Amino acid sequence: MEVSTSSDAFGATAAAEAPAAAPTSRAERITALDTLRGFALLGILLMNIVPFGMHGAAYTDPTVTGGATGLNLAVWAVLHVLAEGKMRCLFSMVFGAGVILLTSRLEARGGGADIYYRRTLWLLLFGVAHAYLLWFGDILYPYALCALILYPFRKLPARRLLRIGGAIVLFSALAYIGLGFHTRETIAQGRAAEQAAARGDKLTPEQEEARKEFEEWRKFNRPSPEELAKDAEEWRGSVPSVLQARARVVFFFHGKPFYHPFFWDIWSMMFIGMGLMKLRVLGAERPLGQYLGMALIGYGIGIPVNSYTAWLIIRSNFDPSLHAFANATYDIGRLSIALGHLGMVMIFCQRGWLGGLLSRLGAIGQMAFSNYILQSVICAFLFTGYGFGLYGRLQRYELYYVVAAIWVLQLIVSPLWLRYFRFGPLEWAWRSLTYWKRQPFRLAEAAGA
Repeated sequence: MEVSTSSDAFGATAAAEAPAAAPTSRAERITALDTLRGFALLGILLMNIVPFGMHGAAYTDPTVTGGATGLNLAVWAVLHVLAEGKMRCLFSMVFGAGVILLTSRLEARGGGADIYYRRTLWLLLFGVAHAYLLWFGDILYPYALCALILYPFRKLPARRLLRIGGAIVLFSALAYIGLGFHTRETIAQGRAAEQAAARGDKLTPEQEEARKEFEEWRKFNRPSPEELAKDAEEWRGSVPSVLQARARVVFFFHGKPFYHPFFWDIWSMMFIGMGLMKLRVLGAERPLGQYLGMALIGYGIGIPVNSYTAWLIIRSNFDPSLHAFANATYDIGRLSIALGHLGMVMIFCQRGWLGGLLSRLGAIGQMAFSNYILQSVICAFLFTGYGFGLYGRLQRYELYYVVAAIWVLQLIVSPLWLRYFRFGPLEWAWRSLTYWKRQPFRLAEAAGA
């Protein structure tokens, strides 16, 4: 096992002391962390593929479109238990670990806040471009926003970082309960106002507002067949049509205030990742028994919790109010499963099981920024008017043929690329911009330097 002292979520790793701050060489990487990052990145596509290929409301409610019976329902249930939010959770942890490791390396080399913030701001700009041009579910922009406040926390003890992350998880659970009450009230008052209007009653200003809010909720969460057809036509249309549709969704997400619970999801897992890195959990450096315990406890909690909420939601025919209340256990369930996944990946790394696959996952993790954008390029070309326009044409289970093909492509191409190049193409651009200096790109070029 190759062990080092630093890494970040898109491939930066720690290095020993050097005369000046600079990107990390291959010899300084943490192999297990690269593998975990690659595993999480491939897993993220399991969920991103749904809003790439069909109406966004189908992400959590398969009754909207794409099929909600048989194999389609089974796919939703399995991913609800094992993947939805869990892979993003892992990726956020790895990013948080990178804050600790990157800043430690920078400070050892004479760098510090200037490089950290320059790097983060470039990531923010990459995220804005990615969101508006390719994928409205972009995570680069919110990750960069959250990273802006993490720098002062880098020297806190591991246990304090874990407590902060745990506290945010608790607040998130309370927020989901509040959302459940709000959703139930929105639906009840909105339907009552519609019934009053149908009877010919004059609506009060409060009823008008309730009716308007319910209609906005319904258009996104329970669109009519005509609205689904119009949505599909827009996404399959010309390039300007696709850009306009995407911009409308991106503006909704980017318009959320910095303190919105949307960001708590990211902050909580970043703080936990920072703490776990300080405890040397993410580099496969802890005893095997600890990782086995992590896997058993994580799956032992997460699988029953998530299976129960899946059963409740399905039994209610995806009732939106019940679904919102069920999310009170969302962070507990996804964090438990994520820790189970983490423990299993670290066990495989320590034991050297499936070494060829782990090596390929590590290559994907080493150039995760480029691979993340590549997933978006392929999906945008396949599903929107940029290319084949398959949006809304596939059932839910059929989307995973696309996922499998992309996985195979990235597992083959990533290690081949790294035979000749020091970084992925976007990693190279990001580092060159961060350090205000063109970095060696080819391996031969780096060796000469």
